[in-house]
Amino acid sequence: MSLSFNHRHLYYFWVVAKAGSMSRAAEQLGMAVQTVSAQVRELERDLGCQLLRPAGRGLALTEAGTVALQQAEQIFQLSQALPEQVLATVQAPSARLAVGIADGLPKLEVRRLLQPVLGVANLRLVCDDGEVADLLADLVLHKLDVVLTDHPAPSSSQLKVHSHSLGTSDIGWYGSPHWWEVAHEGFPASLQHVPVLLPTTHSVVRSQLDRWLVHNGLRPRVVGEIEDSALLETFGSTALGVFPAALAAEKELLKRSQVRLIGACEGVQEHYYAISTERKVMHPLVQQMLSRT
Repeated sequence: MSLSFNHRHLYYFWVVAKAGSMSRAAEQLGMAVQTVSAQVRELERDLGCQLLRPAGRGLALTEAGTVALQQAEQIFQLSQALPEQVLATVQAPSARLAVGIADGLPKLEVRRLLQPVLGVANLRLVCDDGEVADLLADLVLHKLDVVLTDHPAPSSSQLKVHSHSLGTSDIGWYGSPHWWEVAHEGFPASLQHVPVLLPTTHSVVRSQLDRWLVHNGLRPRVVGEIEDSALLETFGSTALGVFPAALAAEKELLKRSQVRLIGACEGVQEHYYAISTERKVMHPLVQQMLSRT
């Protein structure tokens, strides 16, 4: 085992580990598979242990490989941040906030949740959306300052993260002017007579909506199940069907998409959370966001 290793070899291992196979990594790097494989073998030789093992049609990390990947993440995160940090020393200081936005969180609500910090002088807001598990991993690696989601972090997670409630909003049904005329009288029974758009089962609020429909004896004609809330709004505004959204977004929806509130879903709520790596949040902008929502 060598007391040192080549950082270029570590970089190739890092790419392979994240890609899950030599071929995908080689494609991303624009190199031959054999070349990438040789670089990884050199790293394993220097470290004196196997980092990757075959797993089906791809590769999986060994125990040593998992440790190496964690260290590589930190090394290359620091490398990626270096130019920005150096540049920041010669530019006007900025207040940087890196936010992860969970796929299931309605995008209509994101701006409202971030509103307390949007007026901060020299704010540099960096937003990344994706699956909660991926965002929490980036949070732990300090690539993100906070994650916004519609459900708390899973209690079974081995990640040391903490969930902070940002409040709730009741849900209502909205529709274009045409469907509003049809459905606003006789609500909620009127939903039987209009096409309905729903979020997919990936959304936390979907199960509540399903129970609300059953409770009211409704079996509406569902014409679409759409995961992205912005796309749900877009289809709803083009009269494809009525759709659910937060009551807190009523004014914004009317202004932006000319859709009107048909009626409220009694007992159906969206919950909003900020997830951090600290029980007592230290980032001043995250503190500001939590204190004003």
